Amino acid sequence: MPAQLPDPVAHLREWLRQPLPEGRWLIGLSGLPGAGKSTLAQRWADQTNALMGANLVAALSMDGFHLTRAALARFPDPQAALARRGAPWTFDPQALRAHLVALRAGASVAWPGFEHAVGDPVPGAVGVDPSIRVALVEGLYLLHDQHGWDVAGCFDEHWFIDVDLETAMARLEDRHMAANQQSRAQARARLDSNDRLNADIAAGARAKAHWLVRNPAPHPAATHPA
Repeated sequence: MPAQLPDPVAHLREWLRQPLPEGRWLIGLSGLPGAGKSTLAQRWADQTNALMGANLVAALSMDGFHLTRAALARFPDPQAALARRGAPWTFDPQALRAHLVALRAGASVAWPGFEHAVGDPVPGAVGVDPSIRVALVEGLYLLHDQHGWDVAGCFDEHWFIDVDLETAMARLEDRHMAANQQSRAQARARLDSNDRLNADIAAGARAKAHWLVRNPAPHPAATHPA
């Protein structure tokens, strides 16, 4: 059972006090969809950099390694592939691994982003400067070992953002409604047909992580009225 990490920023500062043999430290942040991974990663990077007085930590997302919509359209069942976007087989883990290896080496890295308005990755959207010593990389499947995934060994540590399933799903429901202009019924249908399936897969990472981190800002209600 992984231990609780009470103060991620203090832990990051401890990493930064260690001699860096070469390249960078890499920390993976896994968790359920809706756990708050990207928000927390950016918050911890910003807080650590402010306390250290230098830009030493970068927050990066796995989202840029989604397969493009055009690539999914070439699947044997394109409609099913698009409907299950976010499942492990709708990413490019080989490209992610190559970028992680480049990060580890310590040079400048052009990291892909994701344009939600378009629904596709943006190559080279985020520049990682050589001054960055710790990369916080967040994503659902960093500890996944099926469907061609083999990136867990690229990291020095793995943290799992520990949020109960219904809280995470309530956040996603609100997100779908706000970002995609969906009704509550449409948002819930998307949860049931895709997000909950992905959450079941992502939950397998919990026992493999080095640390569990509670999200300090739970959703005000784990369920909504119909």
